[in-house]
Amino acid sequence: MELHTLKPPKGARKTRKRVGRGPGSGLGKTSGRGHKGAGQRSGHKTKRGHEGGQMPLQRRVPKFGFTNIFKKEFQIVNIGDLAKKCEPGEVNAESLKAVGLIKKLDIPVKILGNGEVDKAYTVHAAVFSKTARAKLEAAGGKAEVVKC
Repeated sequence: MELHTLKPPKGARKTRKRVGRGPGSGLGKTSGRGHKGAGQRSGHKTKRGHEGGQMPLQRRVPKFGFTNIFKKEFQIVNIGDLAKKCEPGEVNAESLKAVGLIKKLDIPVKILGNGEVDKAYTVHAAVFSKTARAKLEAAGGKAEVVKC
């Protein structure tokens, strides 16, 4: 095989549409744009969502509810996962990220009480659920709140 013998596979390359090149091409005269109207003129563009006078989808669909702009997002970590993946002792956001329990350091962490813990952990997080705090302290650990 040599460079001058290489060819793309059949159907990989399409010939471009040559408009306005006579009636035999199928795209002569009006060049596939039809007769009269804005779509026939140069520079015509329709806005996103325009449906030609029909009520657009984003206006037909019913709206409900509201979005709280002050909502705080947390990364959730369960006590059971913490007991499985972390060593007893100090646990903070960096150590949780290192073992893969959280993805980002800039989003605060919330500890939930799902699962069991039998070793003493000192956990530094933004928020603790009541059950998580109780289980940590029952195992001889601490739940320390960190400002987020």
